[in-house]
Order: sequence, then structure tokens, then C-alpha cells
Amino acid sequence: MKKVDKTIIKETLYIACWSVILSLIMQSVFLLIKKWDYTVLLGNILSTVASVGNFFLLGLTVQKAVEKEEKEAKQFMKLSQMGRMFLLFVICVLGAVLDCFNIFATLIPLIFPRIAMTIRMFSIKKGGGGNE
Repeated sequence: MKKVDKTIIKETLYIACWSVILSLIMQSVFLLIKKWDYTVLLGNILSTVASVGNFFLLGLTVQKAVEKEEKEAKQFMKLSQMGRMFLLFVICVLGAVLDCFNIFATLIPLIFPRIAMTIRMFSIKKGGGGNE
């Protein structure tokens, strides 16, 4: 097995850090509106781990795809996306049907990586933080 590229690790850690920050903010909001209980924490943990894991698996997929021929790489990427989306779907279903997870706290963290990528994009455009 080939080593994981340092860029994948670095970017996954960036996504993980922002996901934790956004998770803390979400937990605070639940506390402020007096809707916090252990299901919020469990749902948050479940989907934060899933969304950061999804991002990491995407990075690994891209790393492996660049070593393949174009047609094979496209098929590989498509298959990976289907698998990762199915996994996120299962996480959403678990969050919805199991009483130990708050549905909102399970669904909201799934967008945290997108928010983190948007923050990164704006910080790069302003010259504040790229891959230097």
C-alpha cells in the first residue's frame, strides 16, 4: 500500500479542525436554545467523524486516480463517489431512526467540510493562507 500524501493529511486536518470549531458552535447554540442533551453530542460526533472521513477518502481516491488512465480514473472516481455518498446516506438514516441521535445534530455537521473549504477559498483569495 502506498503512503498517504502529506497534502491529503494536511487538508484533512484542516477540515477536521474547522469541523470541531463549528461543532462547538453548534453545541453552544443547542445549549442557548435549551435543546441540548446527550443525543445532540452523539449525533454531532457521528456525522462529524463521517464527514471528515468522507473528505479523507475523497483525497485517497484522487491520489489513486491520478495513477490510472483517464477512462479508468473516471470510473474509479465515480464508484468512489457512489460508495461515499451511500455511506453518508446510511449515517443520515441512522441519525433519523435511532433515538440516541438528534436528527438535526446529525445532519448539520455534514455541511461543515463545505464551510471549511469555503473559508479556505476566501482566505487564499485574500492572500491569507494557501499551501505555502
